[in-house]
Amino acid sequence: MGKIIAIANQKGGVGKTTTTINLAASLAVNKKRVLIIDADPQANATSGYGIDPASMVSSIYECLVDGYPLAGSQVKTCIEGLDLIGSRIDLAGAELELINRPDREKVLRNLLEPIKNEYDYILIDCSPSLGLITVNALTAADSVIIPVQAEYFALEGITKLLNTIRIIKSRLHPALEIEGFLLTMYDSRLKLANQIYDELKNHFADMIFDTVIPRNIKLSEAPSHGLPVLLYDSESRGATSHIALAKEIIKKHSQKK
Repeated sequence: MGKIIAIANQKGGVGKTTTTINLAASLAVNKKRVLIIDADPQANATSGYGIDPASMVSSIYECLVDGYPLAGSQVKTCIEGLDLIGSRIDLAGAELELINRPDREKVLRNLLEPIKNEYDYILIDCSPSLGLITVNALTAADSVIIPVQAEYFALEGITKLLNTIRIIKSRLHPALEIEGFLLTMYDSRLKLANQIYDELKNHFADMIFDTVIPRNIKLSEAPSHGLPVLLYDSESRGATSHIALAKEIIKKHSQKK
């Protein structure tokens, strides 16, 4: 059965989409079948794989609002074994269209049910908000990865996200777990970055991934070429850190079986 992981943090610019794009690629090169669901109206995970949103027959919007099945809405990416269900700007209006829907928080969970066994991992790239689409993602997910930027105000907003997760666990999805907090844009030379890492460790202990994602120019450049960093520069620190993250997650899940 596929493991569904949401990548979420309502704070913008913390590396959610970068994590989604590159973790998915790293899992796929480790011989895992992977699906990305781009649940952000900005569609950066879609364009980050060089896919033109206008070229897609259907997107996550049509699936959520019009009931299109997820099966058949996938597009192939440049990496074997990695599919993507893309997004378009019209997803921004989906929350209003779902507001009166019965079980509106469970639309994505129900859509995923028929296809989740076709993949080893399904990664959902969430928008920087705690709106209805993100609630759908968290209700559908088995676990959530929370990227945290290694900069000032890093912990700002985490309390609100953790409160949302607690509400979802109590009312909608008791089995939802935190997969881990992922430190992103880390520069070991900066005293502040090390202080934030220590603070995270003090607060969340073993919920912090051993892998940290460094600040890396290749990681920033790759999306403009429509490629994950693994294909853009496989020897860069951005690529090797995501490979390490994928292996850490695979090992964790294999130990749970």
